[in-house]
Amino acid sequence: MIGFFEHQYLSFKKNHLKNLISLAKADGHLHPDEEKLIYKIGDKYGLKDRQIASLLRSNKKNDLHIPDNHDEKMDQLYDVIMMVYADGIVEDSEIEFCNDLVDQFGYKQEIVRWLINLFDEGKIPTQPEWDELKKEAETTFLAS
Repeated sequence: MIGFFEHQYLSFKKNHLKNLISLAKADGHLHPDEEKLIYKIGDKYGLKDRQIASLLRSNKKNDLHIPDNHDEKMDQLYDVIMMVYADGIVEDSEIEFCNDLVDQFGYKQEIVRWLINLFDEGKIPTQPEWDELKKEAETTFLAS
């Protein structure tokens, strides 16, 4: 039997993937590289392939799910920006999705351009670099 906290964490992981799937489908289709990234991230969170496939097959309109704290929001933004670059094309619809997301996360929209520029240089931050970038984002991009 699954405990309450295990259920909450499973729900968090699925909601995280739902946000990524919504972004991946924002341009009207799911590119194979985007699908691969979704499976990779789902696997990182311990989801089974069948769980990920079920989320991908769903045609239900997903509401954006807002993480509880800054670190979780930034980690989701990391995955979102990775998804933007997954198919090698940065679409306007993907940028709009990111802007909507950061609005709901309580960040200034400038964070989207900042993150896109960081990733556009082709350097994916290491975990220690990402931890520093999260601190910088907290002091620079929180909406007032």
